[in-house]
Amino acid sequence: MKRTLITGITGQDGSYLAELLLEKGYKVYGLKRRTSTENVENIKHIQKEIEFISGDLDDLSSLIQAVKHSDPDEVYNLGAQSFVADSWPQPVYTAEVTGLGTLRMLEAVKQVKPDAKFYQASSSEMFGRVIETPQKETTPFYPRSPYGVAKVYGHWITINYRESYDLFACSGILFNHESPRRGIQFVTRKVTDAVARIKLGLQTELRLGNLDAKRDWGFAGDYVKAMWLMLQQEKPDDFVVATGETHTVRDLVEAAFSHVGLEWEDYVVQDPAFMRPAEVDLLLGNPEKAKKELGWEPKIPFQELVEMMVERDLEKYSQTT
Repeated sequence: MKRTLITGITGQDGSYLAELLLEKGYKVYGLKRRTSTENVENIKHIQKEIEFISGDLDDLSSLIQAVKHSDPDEVYNLGAQSFVADSWPQPVYTAEVTGLGTLRMLEAVKQVKPDAKFYQASSSEMFGRVIETPQKETTPFYPRSPYGVAKVYGHWITINYRESYDLFACSGILFNHESPRRGIQFVTRKVTDAVARIKLGLQTELRLGNLDAKRDWGFAGDYVKAMWLMLQQEKPDDFVVATGETHTVRDLVEAAFSHVGLEWEDYVVQDPAFMRPAEVDLLLGNPEKAKKELGWEPKIPFQELVEMMVERDLEKYSQTT
C-alpha cells in the first residue's frame, strides 16, 4: 500500500486528491492545523478514511514530525494562503505560508524521506502580466500580486531542491480550476452562490469588480488527476495544467444567470471596491505537454462546470429555506 501526505487536505484540491488516492488504495495522511473551529466540509464524507496529523507550514519541526509519522511515498504540497485578494492586506503571512511554507516542506522531505516524490502546487498567477499567449512551461513569470510572487518562490525553490539534492520534485502550474467545493470568496463560487440566492429570492444583487478579466477555467476534479500522473513518471518535471480555452468573468456571469433563466444585467453591479491594485487581464494555458507526456485531458467543459456549481448551490439553499 502506497502512503501519501497531503497538505491543504481540507481545501478544494486536497479533497478531490484524497478521494482519488483512496480509490487507488493509498493510505492517506492529511496535515491539518490546530484551530478552534474545524472546517472539514469538503472531506466529511471520507474523513474516517484519512489519518490526520497536526502541523503547520510555518513550523518546520511540525512538518518534520509529520513526514516521520506518515513515512510517505508521495507528498502533495497543496496548502497555502490561496486567495489572491487577501495577499495584498496579508503579504507577510502569504509569503510565510505560500512561499516559505514550500521551502519548509521540501526541507522536511529532504531531511526525513528524500526518496519520497514531491508535488508542488504552482499557479498560473505566476504569469501575471503575461509575456506570451498562451502560457506554457517556459513562459517567463511576471506576477502581479503578493500571492503570485510567493508562488514563484515556491516554484523555483522546488526546482532548486530537485537540482541540488536530486529530489523527485515536480511543480504543476495549474490554471484556474473550480468546483462546488471552491471557497465562497473566489469569484466563480461567489457568482454561482449569488445566482442561487437571487433565484430563490434570498438576495437582490451581485457586486463584482472587473468583468473583462479573462481566465482559463477547468474542473478541479480533473486537475488532481494530473497531479497524480506527474508523480508516476520516470523523471520529475513541471507541467502546465489547463483547458486551453479562456472566458471572461462576464461569460461566467452570463452562463450562471442564464442557467436559471435570469438576465444577468438586471442583478450585477460593478463595484470599484472589488478591483485589484494590479490586475491580471488574461490567463490562457497551453496544456500540450501534459497531454502528450502525461496522457492527461480535461473532461468537464466550462458551461457544464458553471451549471454544476449553480445546481449545487441551488440544492444547498433549497434545503435551508
